[in-house]
Amino acid sequence: MPPGSSRAVTPLDDDDYPAYPMGRAAEMLGTTPAFLRALGEHRLTTPLRSQSGHRRYARYQLRIAARARELVDQGTPIEAACRIVIPEGQLEEAMRINEELRAQDREQPKTSA
Repeated sequence: MPPGSSRAVTPLDDDDYPAYPMGRAAEMLGTTPAFLRALGEHRLTTPLRSQSGHRRYARYQLRIAARARELVDQGTPIEAACRIVIPEGQLEEAMRINEELRAQDREQPKTSA
C-alpha cells in the first residue's frame, strides 16, 4: 500500500496496465474503434494484445489518444495530429524530469568549497 493509504494497490492503479479493451476505450474517448486503429497505424499508440489478440489500452495511451482527438476535432488531419502529440509528450516528460532534478537539488544541503 502507498504511505497513508488504506487500500491495496491494484493493476488498475498502474498507468501502464492494459485495462481497457478497444470498445470501452473508444466509448470513454467518445470516438470510434476505427479512430483508435488509425492511431495505431500512425504509431501514436501501440496497445498490447490479449491472448485472443484483442487490443487493450492503458490509461496513458487513452490520454495520448484524447489529445490526438482534440486536435482532429479542431480540424487537424490525423497524420499531423500524431506528429504533434509525440513531441508534446516528450516535452512534458522532460519538464517533469527537470522539475524532479530541481527539487532534489533544493533538498540537498549546500556545501562551501
